[in-house]
Amino acid sequence: MTLTALGINHKTAPVALREKVAFTPDSLVSALASLKQMNGIDESVIVSTCNRTEVYVKGVDEAALLLKWLAEFHGVSEKDISDNSYLYHQEDAVRHVMRVASGLDSLILGEPQILGQIKQAFNDAKHSGTVGSEFERLFQHTFSVAKKVRSETEIGANAVSVAFAAVQLAKHIFSALPKRAVLLVGAGETIELVAQHLKEQGVQRLAVANRTVARAEKLAENLGAEVLTLSQLPDHLHQFDIVISSTASQLPLIGKGMVERALKQRRNTPMFMVDLAVPRDIEPQVNELGDAYLYTVDDLQHIVEQNLASRELAAQEAEKIISEQALVFLNWKRAQKSIDLVRQYRQKSMASRDELVGKAVNQLSEGREPEAIIQELAYKLANTLMHGPTRVLREAAQDKNSALSQWLGQAMDLAPEEQDKER
Repeated sequence: MTLTALGINHKTAPVALREKVAFTPDSLVSALASLKQMNGIDESVIVSTCNRTEVYVKGVDEAALLLKWLAEFHGVSEKDISDNSYLYHQEDAVRHVMRVASGLDSLILGEPQILGQIKQAFNDAKHSGTVGSEFERLFQHTFSVAKKVRSETEIGANAVSVAFAAVQLAKHIFSALPKRAVLLVGAGETIELVAQHLKEQGVQRLAVANRTVARAEKLAENLGAEVLTLSQLPDHLHQFDIVISSTASQLPLIGKGMVERALKQRRNTPMFMVDLAVPRDIEPQVNELGDAYLYTVDDLQHIVEQNLASRELAAQEAEKIISEQALVFLNWKRAQKSIDLVRQYRQKSMASRDELVGKAVNQLSEGREPEAIIQELAYKLANTLMHGPTRVLREAAQDKNSALSQWLGQAMDLAPEEQDKER
């Protein structure tokens, strides 16, 4: 049986195609059910996020069949998927799922969200009955590998987006970040991302100020934040310890004078300010004020570049961990194959024994001589058990495969001269 991973992601396909092959929660259930009905597929897991769709299956090596299934399920051209996808088998598939779970294959190197998404995908597959013993072992081991990577390397330690960098910087400046009041100026994607990071850090008091009040209200509703208009900034600025701004304004919204008045009202309690806008939202002269700490997008970009370099080094360490742990799983898989062979051999031997004993018992009941029956039973049982190994030994000798002959001899506890007698 082959382990296969068929995928499409942000590196291989445009968003227009990724959208077409993404699975909704409802379609995921029917997709897993569909895979379960396919001949030759024993186990399956589907991972579907905004940046990737991946199908993992254990079964016959029918990559073309899997590609056709994905195309037909979504009503997409098979060629479009083939031209924009990747396919991994066996060892490569094991390493791939471990790399994905560890954040090494993500749009943002080391991002942690993908691990939770893979765990959810695995649980969905379990509930659908498409996970067996091998995938149980593979994915549980993958989760432990991702945890090991995160704990033993610096892959996720440093901010690699300006939004995250802004929040991390605020966290360094204010030890008790959840107790601080934060003002967000703007309501676009960058501010939304900043808000998400702030909520993850436990910040309780948030306010959103925006030119379009309706948009500010929409963002504030999700955050449990208060809403301000831009005209209210001069009267409320002093209430906030942290100000993070990102708008499309062509002129500064917060000037040196406004901040100076706010600091006086705060009795010179420091303010941390981050300007993520281009053009700037906060006048650069604010930095001249003793208790105002202003960082621009360029300052944060420098931090991000340093952190990306740090994550690249961490990624190299992570790759070593993944290679080692992939080998651990593959060794387990090989051991399982050996166990299966032993089980099959024992079952076959027992069946032969039971069949011959049954015949012997029947012969005894018919009154035949016991000694002759025992001799015949021993002869036939020995021949049955020796037939397979003897045939392989002869074939190895004919093919001049001395390594196989030696290995079989050791397995059957034969001395070299005894092996020669067998041949």
